[in-house]
Amino acid sequence: MGFLGDIGGFIMTPLYYAISAVLVAWHWLFETIGLNGDSGLVWVLSIIGLTLTVRAALIPLFVRQIKSSRNMQLIQPKVKELQKKYGHDRERLAQETMKLYKESGTNPFASCLPLLIQMPIFLALFRLLDHHAAKGDGKAFITTDLAQSFQNAELFGIPLKATFLNADGSVAVMIVAAILVVAMTATTFTTQRQLMSKNMPADALSGPYAQQQKLLLYVLPVVFAVGGIAFPIAVLFYWTTSNLWTMGQQFYVIRNNPAPGTAAEKAKLERDRLKAERHGKPAAVEAAPEPEPEEQRPQQRQQPKRQSKSQRKKSGGPNPSPKPKPEGGNQ
Repeated sequence: MGFLGDIGGFIMTPLYYAISAVLVAWHWLFETIGLNGDSGLVWVLSIIGLTLTVRAALIPLFVRQIKSSRNMQLIQPKVKELQKKYGHDRERLAQETMKLYKESGTNPFASCLPLLIQMPIFLALFRLLDHHAAKGDGKAFITTDLAQSFQNAELFGIPLKATFLNADGSVAVMIVAAILVVAMTATTFTTQRQLMSKNMPADALSGPYAQQQKLLLYVLPVVFAVGGIAFPIAVLFYWTTSNLWTMGQQFYVIRNNPAPGTAAEKAKLERDRLKAERHGKPAAVEAAPEPEPEEQRPQQRQQPKRQSKSQRKKSGGPNPSPKPKPEGGNQ
């Protein structure tokens, strides 16, 4: 247990300092422009600022996630072919599938990378706000004064440290917490549904990758809904804001750079056509591929049919020639 605790501290301690530094910086900024640093509004705005900072730093990983997801969609027909060919040999199937991933530049784990990186950040923020700031003892760059400020912070009379399960009988706390949990769950579901319905080709909607996406579509919202009732309201603001960022970012990418052969691509082509018509320009028409010239094969020389012996007699042999007339006329 001590060894695991040391590993956890080794991973989480740098995150405590990084997250608290960003949170305190946003809090200082809002105080500098004249807002009351002890108000719940400033703490909520600071948490939203922290969310935007974290998500902006993760944009390169999100781009890799989009590329990997797109490649996974496009190679699904080839994956199905491999499954038909090597379905009886699991080891060979795994080898050929990894070879296909390598040749197409696809990393099946890249699609989960942003979520995997966000989880430690989320846990670090949860620990900072729930176990330290809410109890009034500082941690990292959150001093004791800042921790006590957060401990007493309220937004419209609702303590930011409160949870749905720890509402102390306050109906207002339970309602706000429930609204934020529903918003967090709905944005998670909508984001995943948006990806599957608009940016996945028809032939990629079946198979193991599609089944994985469908599983995430329903499992993740349930996980967040169950766990969300134990999160402080301040943490719910972070997660809901992060989901809204993801939904908007994904909407922008799907709209402007859709995957080939998807409903999003058809919608983009139609928008481009209408835009070209409004500006009096001919719409860009995708040129049809020219038919490949047929390979000219040398004509085969017809072989003469073999004749039977009776046929050769009737025709005078294979090469009949006129009989020479006898010399001296008729006898």
